[in-house]
Amino acid sequence: MAPILNPMADDGLTDRQRAAKIRHELSQGNARAEAAQAKVLIDQFIADARAQGVEPRPLKARTLDGHVVKTDKTGWYLRNNHSLAVDVDGNYYSLTVPGGLMERLRGVKLTPTLAPMVIGRGGRDGETGDLKEFLAWVLDGTISQD
Repeated sequence: MAPILNPMADDGLTDRQRAAKIRHELSQGNARAEAAQAKVLIDQFIADARAQGVEPRPLKARTLDGHVVKTDKTGWYLRNNHSLAVDVDGNYYSLTVPGGLMERLRGVKLTPTLAPMVIGRGGRDGETGDLKEFLAWVLDGTISQD
């Protein structure tokens, strides 16, 4: 049985705000569904990487001001510029992080994000593609892990 929507639950919102809220909720639902599909690919990648001897590395991130900092994760980079990665538990990370002096000294704790099926959607040519392709490039050495 479908849930009953309570139009009064959004009391105080304008029609425009209510429509924006609905669009946001639909977008979040789509992102979670896409991430579930991506998780299957990432889990298979981890199994394949282990079988092929492609070992995970300690991941490093880059602060917004350009400094490289250590992180609390180990995994594989998905781009040669090391801006995206997956960890050994199958979590997906953007490796561009806010930070200052303390982060340079102590490192950063990464927070996973929802993995997309298309890397760099809306980006420049050569920086976009299917997640499956990027994972395959890690396995065949096209994407450097050093």
